[in-house]
Amino acid sequence: MARTVVRVVVPIILVTAVGLLLQGHNRPGGGFIGAVLTATAFVLVYVIFGMEYLQDDFLGLRAADGGSHAAVEYYRWLFAAGLALAAGSGMAPLIAGLPFLTQAVLFLHHIPLYGEFELASAFAFDLGVYLTVVGGLLTVLGEVGSE
Repeated sequence: MARTVVRVVVPIILVTAVGLLLQGHNRPGGGFIGAVLTATAFVLVYVIFGMEYLQDDFLGLRAADGGSHAAVEYYRWLFAAGLALAAGSGMAPLIAGLPFLTQAVLFLHHIPLYGEFELASAFAFDLGVYLTVVGGLLTVLGEVGSE
C-alpha cells in the first residue's frame, strides 16, 4: 500500500515544488521551500523503495566503482552549482555599479498562452537557493543512508 501511495504522491510533491519555485519571487514560496519539498519526495522514494531503486531506477545512475550510492557525487555538484548561481546572481548587479542583490524585472508581452510574462532576475537567485538546498539535503540523505 505504501508503494502505491508514494507512486501517486511523489509526482504531486514534485509539481508543487516546481510551482513554489516559479512563484517564489512574487508570492510565498521560493527556492528554499521548493527544495525542501523536492528532497521530501526523494526521502519518500528512498524510505519506501530503498537506496538502490532511488539511484538506479529513479535517477538512472549506475555506480561505476561498485559503490553503494554513486549519486552523492552528483548531489555535491548540484550543491556547488546552486551556490555559484546564487552568489553570481547576487554579484551580477555589482558590475553595473548597483548594490548587491539588486533585482531587475523584464515584462514580455504577447506571449502565446500567457499574454504577459514576467522575467525577474530574482528567479536566478531562487534557482540557486533551490539547487543548493536540494544538493545539500540529498548529500546528507545519501551519506547517512549509505551507513
